Amino acid sequence: MEQWINTIVQGVMAGGLYAMFAVGLALIFGVMKLVNIAHGDLIVLSAYVALIVTQTLGLNPLVSLILVIPVMALIGYILQRGIFNRTLGGDLMPPLLVSFGLSVIIQNGLLYFFSADNRRLQAGALEVASVRFSDAVSVGVLPLLQLVLAVVVIGGLQFLLYRTSIGRGFRAVSDDPRIAQLMGLNNKHVFGLAMALSLSIVALAGVLLAIRANFDPATGPTRLIFGFEAVIIGGLSSFWGTLAGGIILGVVQALAATIDPGLQILAGHIAFLLVLAFRPAGLFGRTA
Repeated sequence: MEQWINTIVQGVMAGGLYAMFAVGLALIFGVMKLVNIAHGDLIVLSAYVALIVTQTLGLNPLVSLILVIPVMALIGYILQRGIFNRTLGGDLMPPLLVSFGLSVIIQNGLLYFFSADNRRLQAGALEVASVRFSDAVSVGVLPLLQLVLAVVVIGGLQFLLYRTSIGRGFRAVSDDPRIAQLMGLNNKHVFGLAMALSLSIVALAGVLLAIRANFDPATGPTRLIFGFEAVIIGGLSSFWGTLAGGIILGVVQALAATIDPGLQILAGHIAFLLVLAFRPAGLFGRTA
């Protein structure tokens, strides 16, 4: 029994990282109805930025976030103002195609500059530290940190959206961009801030991923799939639902891996398809 409890606990911890992949994706879709195919590649890009910072300055990967987060936020703002804003409109296809092209460029650029070798960020004792609750149940400090940070990030986003002026701006341009512009909002700037915020979260997710597992230029699409599945399972209209979706995905994968390691990824995809088939708005989403 304790073995199954430990498996569920590990799945919940993994779900925290999946939620971090997903919440930035949910944010930009909610604000500007943009499905960013390059989201997973931007996660990997942030891991490589952290790799450069740690190797150049000798910083701990978590400390490197002080530099990685502003760099990724700036990249996000520039991408939105320079590329994505030019494609937004009534048709979802142009930004989708542009983000696909961006994905291809990021992957090939990383392959050119860093080769196809696997990399990993070294965080020392944090990687193996754990808290033991019983002989069969223990929790790694790093996975626990991932879950705590996911809760903090989502709680911070909820506060930002509903308690601050910039959050009201995000909601206004999401509801009706034309009316928001008539009321004095600069939609292009607000969209840029939303993408900057999304890539700040991406930076955090990328560094946590790089500490936990190996990464290479082709890792991005898999992270996009996990993030997208967590968003759909939880519901596009709910950040807390996204966290729940990530946890559900992590638990399903962990339980399946205990039965047969070959079923781990497949079980997550099946859970996603079942939710999509029976509750297209997600478990905690609302139908428009």
